[in-house]
Amino acid sequence: MKQTPFTAKHIAAGAKMAEFAGYNMPISYTGINDEHAAVRNNAGVFDVSHMGEFIFKGGGALDLIQRVTTNDASRLTNGKIQYSCLTNENGGIIDDLLIYCIEYNKVYMLVVNASNIEKDWDWISHHNTGNVEMHNISDKTCLLAVQGPNAAKILQPLTELDILNLKYYTFVKGRFAGVDNVLISATGYTGAGGVEIYFEDLSAVGPDEPFGQGEKGNAETIWNAIFEAGAPVGLKPIGLGARDTLRLEMGYCLYGNDIDDFTTPLEAGLGWITKFTRPFTASEYLQKQKASGADKKLVGFEMIDKGIPRHDYRIRDAEGNLIGRVTSGTQSPTLGRAIGMGYVTTEFAVIDSEVYIEIRDKPLKAKVVKLPFVQQI
Repeated sequence: MKQTPFTAKHIAAGAKMAEFAGYNMPISYTGINDEHAAVRNNAGVFDVSHMGEFIFKGGGALDLIQRVTTNDASRLTNGKIQYSCLTNENGGIIDDLLIYCIEYNKVYMLVVNASNIEKDWDWISHHNTGNVEMHNISDKTCLLAVQGPNAAKILQPLTELDILNLKYYTFVKGRFAGVDNVLISATGYTGAGGVEIYFEDLSAVGPDEPFGQGEKGNAETIWNAIFEAGAPVGLKPIGLGARDTLRLEMGYCLYGNDIDDFTTPLEAGLGWITKFTRPFTASEYLQKQKASGADKKLVGFEMIDKGIPRHDYRIRDAEGNLIGRVTSGTQSPTLGRAIGMGYVTTEFAVIDSEVYIEIRDKPLKAKVVKLPFVQQI
């Protein structure tokens, strides 16, 4: 397994570690419910350095992005971010990603899922017919997501950049905790507010290199500064377990669970990031699907009967007919009841539709509800 530069920190803090997307990652420290509540009510730090980052440079950078992604990146100006996705020829989602406009029509950063770094790189490279300068900086880029209603307030003393007033889906670059060239953004995957901190540390390269021994050594500097600032007000390290329950309460898709190469953005409720302003991969196919209507749709549901839905559980109608499958499910720490998402045939995607989740061979009643399950701060 690959390590992040923070792996030793997680182990020292007593984290339960496990493999995720090829990396040795912290799943929980004090327990998922406790960590979930810490982020919803205060602030927590996620190590998400396993994510992938690509830099595109040159006059053809925007054109390349426009040809392979579904959203309209031409609307981005310097300092703005966009949620988008890559699609294959059949409209399936290769990956969902973020596009950072560093310099309009010249320099962009794409942030992709850890499990898809190689797949995304190969796909985009194949379509790079204009000789756009591409750099995969994933191995030397660290990423900490500090999430929660008090996150920006805790971090503001560490920088002269104004992060207290950082607007949603924008970013700034500058000095943070004494480290130069740090990018701080406000996108979030928890619905609890907060920021993401990107910076370079060459100790991230390779699975066997010890923490903090890279050319830069920035990882330890920034980690220590964040926790020195946050410890007096209860800032905690948070694992991927709570990250999953937090994002599910918001109805955010997780690649490999809720979206994949065989689900289209229109089926996944991502029509809002599918803009037919110019041709892109599978744009013609998706326009036809939009006109005719998708056969299945991703919905959120709450359990009425007692039971916790899990990935790939069957969804049936009242007569027992198979109408879909669960993609994500959990016991919501915030709501105190079981929630989930899944694909169902379109006729059952209407709010308040009665569906049945097959749990241990028993059909348990649930109802389709409007997403998100919990309102964003």
